[in-house]
Amino acid sequence: MAVDNWDEIRTAYQVARMGTVSGAADVLGVHHATVIRHIDALEGKLGVKLFQRHARGYTATEAGEDLMQVAQTTEDQFTQLAGRIHGRGAAVSGDLVITSVPPMSQLLAQTIGKFQLEYPDLRTELVVDSRVLRLEYGEAHVAIRAGRQDQEPDNIVQPLGAMTTALYATKDYVARHGTLKGLEDIPNHRFVRLSTPNSRIPFNNWIMANVPSEYVVYKASSLLAVEDAVIEGVGIGFLPVYMAQNRDNLVEMIGPQKDWSTPLWIVTHVDLHRTAKVQSFTKFLKEESVHWPTI
Repeated sequence: MAVDNWDEIRTAYQVARMGTVSGAADVLGVHHATVIRHIDALEGKLGVKLFQRHARGYTATEAGEDLMQVAQTTEDQFTQLAGRIHGRGAAVSGDLVITSVPPMSQLLAQTIGKFQLEYPDLRTELVVDSRVLRLEYGEAHVAIRAGRQDQEPDNIVQPLGAMTTALYATKDYVARHGTLKGLEDIPNHRFVRLSTPNSRIPFNNWIMANVPSEYVVYKASSLLAVEDAVIEGVGIGFLPVYMAQNRDNLVEMIGPQKDWSTPLWIVTHVDLHRTAKVQSFTKFLKEESVHWPTI
């Protein structure tokens, strides 16, 4: 049976987002019984279960996830339409999902915090994931990507400078092993790095090529885990310069190099690019990035 009731879909979207009937009811301004009625009616029309019910609330099934992605995109398109109808003064509000490569999470937390001071009605979610979220399916509104420029024809790509990195160790590590005096000194030191090669990360390519595996004492599957190991004094490894500058306990072993720098991009989907919240955030992000460390 065709679904012709947007209220039911919108209700299901809010249940998926909030995880509970009461949370969705608060957002929608309706009684919780209305939420349950909408979910039951929608599942009946579609002939599938959209949610798994459990003691803590509701979790979307695979079918539910598919519906929620469509609902998110549709709601954003309605917002975009309202912005066109009412002019560029449309309020920046609702949900804004941003996805980013892990090393950018601290900078983005600072930036998002400042942004929300200007737009307190906006609810922001930061998805930090090495997986590339698909903007065309509504998995995120704005993506911060690193490395090669996105080539998807329906995505709008804008440069965001570069992530500058250098080799660091803790003061405790230096007290035990000394400083790194050059490439010839590598056998006298201990290093940490990613477990596998990754051609999108220039500095990882460098450490794979220049530091033999016998001097790598710690490997990790994510950049965040590698950064944690450096900060805890396990060995020498790469950190974003902005992160190291805020820590008194770190010592620069080799300073930033141009071939260690990773290009950053703001990526948005053409369907949502001109919504008020996406335009406002990307403009704010570009203004903030001017103050980020560069080489």
